[in-house]
Amino acid sequence: MKASEIRGLDTKELLERLETEVAKLQQLRINHSIAPLENPSQIKSTRHDIARIKTELRQRELNK
Repeated sequence: MKASEIRGLDTKELLERLETEVAKLQQLRINHSIAPLENPSQIKSTRHDIARIKTELRQRELNK
């Protein structure tokens, strides 16, 4: 997910997307602890997506 895509979403959609990404990250970590993932860089990309979403939410909060 790119930053430009994140900016195009409204706040409610961002909060929903944040919840799904956090759940996805938890599931990836659990799966990786049981058996190695085929592509462990998914964990890193998911963490970066979460950070992008949180950054955008914080910027919107400060601009109010």
